[in-house]
Formats: sequence, structure tokens, C-alpha cells
Amino acid sequence: MLIGDLSNSGAIPALEATLKFAAARQKLIAHNIANADTPDFRVQDVDPAHFQQALRSAVEERRMRTGGQRGAMHIKPTRQLRPDGRGGLELAPRSSSGNILFHDRNDRDLERLMQSNAENVAAYRLSAELLRNRFELLRSAIAERA
Repeated sequence: MLIGDLSNSGAIPALEATLKFAAARQKLIAHNIANADTPDFRVQDVDPAHFQQALRSAVEERRMRTGGQRGAMHIKPTRQLRPDGRGGLELAPRSSSGNILFHDRNDRDLERLMQSNAENVAAYRLSAELLRNRFELLRSAIAERA
């Protein structure tokens, strides 16, 4: 039970959820980039702000349920994402309609795709680094090092 309490304390559940979201979104972005020249292809994505709102709600619900720093965090299913039951997140991407269609009926915008890629990679790296730091602190505490 001690390990479960440690892994569900502080910011660890939120960082894990952010890491899982960024990893799942990276697959979508890579698929969009790979199909940038495919006729009739429509770019699909999920809104990071939508995930952030779901994460905020889950953190607030955990605070109300447990009083703050401990306890499992449950992200509720929404129209763009849902927990998959194995600890991951399933995304339900939507096509954006803001781009101009090209002659091949593709709505590519390579600059926007690359911007989304760079932002998502930055979010992934930041979450991974913060999570690594949390685990290093736990490892030091368990080993009784300062």
C-alpha cells in the first residue's frame, strides 16, 4: 500500500496524465505530418486546452475527495478523450475546418502541424523531466539521503 500511496501523491498523477496525453497526441500529429500530401486527407487533432480542463477538474475532484495531496486521480471521459482502463488515454480527434482546401481536397497547413509538433514535444519533455525529478526525490527519501 505504501508504494501506491507514494505514486498517487502530490503532482505525480497529474504529470503521468499529461505525459500520456502528450504521447497519444504525438501519434496523431505524426500521422497528420506523414499524410500531408495525401489527397482527401483531413487533419485531425484534439485540443490541449480541453485536456487541461479535464485535468483541472480531476485535480479539483481529488482535492474535494481526499483533502489535497493524496489519492488516485480520475479523469472523466469527455468528447475528445477518455481513460482506456489500462492506465492510458484514448483520444477522439476531430477534423479542423479552419484551413483552405487545396486542389487535391487536402486541408494541410504544414506550419501549423510543425507548431503543434513542437509544442507537444515541449509539453512531453517538461512532464517527463518533472516526473523524473519527483521520482528522484522519492528515491532519495527511501534511501535516506539528503
